[in-house]
Amino acid sequence: MNLFTSKINRGILRLALPSIVSNITIPLLGLVDVAIVGHLESVAYIGAIAVGGVLFNLIYWNFGFLRMGTSGLTSQAYGRGDEREMVRVLARALGVAAVFSLAIILLQYPLERVAFPLLNAGGEVGEQAARYFRVCIWGAPAVLGLYCFKGWFIGMQNSRFPMFIAIAVNGINIACSLCFVYLFGMKVEGVALGTVIAQYAGVAMAVILWRGKYAFLRGQFVVRGCFRGMETRRFFAMNRDIFLRTMCLIAVTTFFTSAGTRQGEIVLAVNTLLMQLFTLFSYIMDGFAYAAEALVGRHVGARDPERLRRTVRHLFGWGAALSALFTLLYAAGGGLFLELLTGNREVTRAAGEYFYWVLAIPFAGFAAFLWDGILIGATATRWMLWAMLVAVGGFFLVYYGIPGGSNHVLWLAFIVYLALRGGMQTLFFARGRRSLFER
Repeated sequence: MNLFTSKINRGILRLALPSIVSNITIPLLGLVDVAIVGHLESVAYIGAIAVGGVLFNLIYWNFGFLRMGTSGLTSQAYGRGDEREMVRVLARALGVAAVFSLAIILLQYPLERVAFPLLNAGGEVGEQAARYFRVCIWGAPAVLGLYCFKGWFIGMQNSRFPMFIAIAVNGINIACSLCFVYLFGMKVEGVALGTVIAQYAGVAMAVILWRGKYAFLRGQFVVRGCFRGMETRRFFAMNRDIFLRTMCLIAVTTFFTSAGTRQGEIVLAVNTLLMQLFTLFSYIMDGFAYAAEALVGRHVGARDPERLRRTVRHLFGWGAALSALFTLLYAAGGGLFLELLTGNREVTRAAGEYFYWVLAIPFAGFAAFLWDGILIGATATRWMLWAMLVAVGGFFLVYYGIPGGSNHVLWLAFIVYLALRGGMQTLFFARGRRSLFER
């Protein structure tokens, strides 16, 4: 199989590469904010941005279904050539996003009162983090709205628009934050305000891009019946499965961090650094997962099982090739990468003891990423949820079943969790592939 010249692979790359660029910009917002406040007079500002970033990640991560569900349903409507349903999927997603964002804003005070004590944010850090939170929370409608537009554009086989928006949001955030902090002396509130302005600018850009390319769909939208019928029930059922699956993912991620914390500062630092290598790999594989969402949904919607089979086969060709590449890169240069992240010799020496677990991540985990995209595109989210439940059960069974609860056991449990996710989804897809075309 030629990874570079076949038509299917060109289609995969056309969707995956812009998505990878978009993913890489995700951490830049946080890095820019930290860099700006890092040059102010108090280190509390850095802590405030860190605490605020964690809190908003926890809040918004739960609404990832707005992107994923929108992508899968839109791509299937695209494959069927159902223009009215394409528009209705976006309308439903934006309607749900509006309700949830209003709830977040209305509940901001209890969220603040509950979250900051749980994050151990007190003193000056807690005070500055609260100021950051009270400004950034007003960006909730923009953040959730962007989830909807991103999912819809991907479903329409267009990953370039999300890339353009991500780049623009980062540029506006940098410019506004620098201006508010250094010209107007607003400090942490200036960083927060710059972020909010950038988020709303992203939504405005999404609307402009939509009107420019998809204005022909406006005549297909009819308010009446938009939130009734089988497609609406399917929309909410799919998003429920994705939400529950995301909660399971958060549970494992949170427990992994917590278990490392209980083993001391060195182990916590080691795990944090090693997880950066997992995160880097995930950014690349998520790009191919987004391509899977778009292409698989299109083929399922078009009732084309042969193209679905060939697309899945090519996606796994890319997954295997990239896993081999990342394993080699980590084996050859992973130690140098860790030294770039920290100058603490004790931490880098300790990391060497656990580094072979990182080498297992690409081949253990690539199938989980690809199957997530495939099953979202196929709107087979129940399989994804069941696979996640089995994987979570396997994670805790390994961790608590092996005496001692050492950091090696924790990493083994994480590798088993990744492998089980991919393995169970493979099994579900193999047994139920034909049913995708019977709905």
